[in-house]
Amino acid sequence: MQAPQGFSRRQLLSRTSTGFGLAAFAGLLAKENFAEAADSPFGPRTPHFEPKAKHVIFCYMSGGMSQCDTFDHKPRLQAEAGKPVPFKTERTQFNNKGTLMPTHWEFKKRGESGLEISELFPHLATCADDLAIVKSMTAEFSEHAQGNYFMHTGFPFRGYPSAGAWMTYGLGSENENLPGFVVLNSGGSVPPHGGVGLFSNGYLPAIHQASSITLDKDPPVSNIIPKEADRRQRKRLNFISNLDNGFLQNTANDTDVESAIRNYEMAYKMQAAVPDIVDLSAESAATFEMYGVNDPDVKKGHYARQCILARRLIEKGVRFIELSCLQSGVGGGGAANPWDNHGGIKVGHGRMGNQVDQPIAALIKDLKQRDLLKDTLIVFAGEFGRTPFAQGSDGRDHDPYGFSIFMAGGGIKGGVEYGKTDEYGYHVAENKATVWDMWATALHLMGINHMDLTYRFGGRDMRLTDVHGNVLHDIIT
Repeated sequence: MQAPQGFSRRQLLSRTSTGFGLAAFAGLLAKENFAEAADSPFGPRTPHFEPKAKHVIFCYMSGGMSQCDTFDHKPRLQAEAGKPVPFKTERTQFNNKGTLMPTHWEFKKRGESGLEISELFPHLATCADDLAIVKSMTAEFSEHAQGNYFMHTGFPFRGYPSAGAWMTYGLGSENENLPGFVVLNSGGSVPPHGGVGLFSNGYLPAIHQASSITLDKDPPVSNIIPKEADRRQRKRLNFISNLDNGFLQNTANDTDVESAIRNYEMAYKMQAAVPDIVDLSAESAATFEMYGVNDPDVKKGHYARQCILARRLIEKGVRFIELSCLQSGVGGGGAANPWDNHGGIKVGHGRMGNQVDQPIAALIKDLKQRDLLKDTLIVFAGEFGRTPFAQGSDGRDHDPYGFSIFMAGGGIKGGVEYGKTDEYGYHVAENKATVWDMWATALHLMGINHMDLTYRFGGRDMRLTDVHGNVLHDIIT
C-alpha cells in the first residue's frame, strides 16, 4: 500500500479556507514552550557573548541630513561664506555647484563633555553627554534608493535582509505575541526611496521580515481583526492544528513552512497584543508634554507618538524598531526623503529639526529614567550627508564622503566624538567609518560577532557586513 502523501502548500491553504488557520500550529503553544525554544530560529537565542544591549531603536533620517548644520562645526564655512570652493569637488547628484555655504544655526558646546551641537537640535543638545557622535561616517552611494538599501542592508540593491531581520535571526524574539522587528509609521509617513524592501527578510526565513505598525490607522496592522468570535475561531484553529502538525512533519520540518506557520501564528496573537500596546491613552499628560505630542506642529506630534510607542515596544521586549520621518511641508524634501533639501535648506531642515528633536531627546531621557537606556541602543543616521557648498543659491547636494551620525545607550560611551572631516566638512580626514562598521558595532553591543552571524545563500555565507566591518571600540564602554 502506498504511503499517504503530504499536502502541498497550495492544497493546505485551499483546505483551510482562509489560510489564517495556519496560526494554530504554534499559536496555541504555551509560553514555557516558547521560552525553551532556544534552538528554534523564532524563539529567544543565546548571543555569542554577554551583550551590553538587548534592543535597537533606529531613528532613520531619510533624505540626507546636513552634517555642517547639525553636529560638525566648521568655522571656515562662516568665515569664507559666499567665496568660490577652494578645493577639488566630486561630481554631485545635480552637479549645480555654488559657493561655500555657512551653517544657518549657531553651534555651542553642550553638557560636561563640550560636544558641539547646533541650535537646530536644542533638545538633543541637552542629551550631549549621552551621545557618541561619529563625524567620519561614509557611504558608497549618493543616490537615495541605493543609499537607503546600503544603510539598511549593507548592499545597494533589493533582496538582502535588513539589519532588523539580521538581529532577530541572530537573537530571536523575547515576546511571543509581538514581532521582533517593527517599523513604525504615522501621519502619512511612507517608506524611504526603495520601498518596503528596505525592511525585508531577504533570503532569511520569512518570520524575520518587519511588521509595519501605523499608529493613526484602524487597525494599526492590516488584517489582524478577527471576523468571528474568539471561541469559534479557536475551534477552527484547533482543527487546523492537526493539519499543521502533520504537514510540517511530512516536510521534514522545512524552515520555509515553519516560517509561514509562525507568521500566521503571530498574526493571530497580534489581534490582542497590538491594539493594547498602540493605545497611548494610559500615558500621562506630563509624558505627552515631554515628547511634544500636542505641539502645534502636527508632524512633531506624530513623530512623538512613534517615539512613545518605541519605548512601549522596548518594554515589551521587541528586538528592533525603526521610526519613520514625515514630510516637512512645502519647500522641503519629498515624502520618502524629507531631509532632502536641494533648495531652501534653512526652511526645510528647520522644519525637520523641529519635528524630530524634542521627541528623540524625550525618548532618550524617558528610557534613562526608566533604567532602559542601558539596554537600548539608539542609532540616529541618514543615508548620506550634504555638501558644504551650495547647490544653486540656498540648497545643499548629496555628500557621502564624510557625514555625521550618533549612537546612544546600550553600551555606548556618552559625550564622545569619533573621527573628523576636513576643515570644510567635506571629506573624512581622520578615522574613516563605514556603514558596515556601524552595524558591526551594533551587533557587537547586542552580543553578536558580526563575522559569525551568517546565512548560507547563493553558494556563500552571507552576512550583514558582507566581507567588511570593524567594531568601533573607541565609542564603547
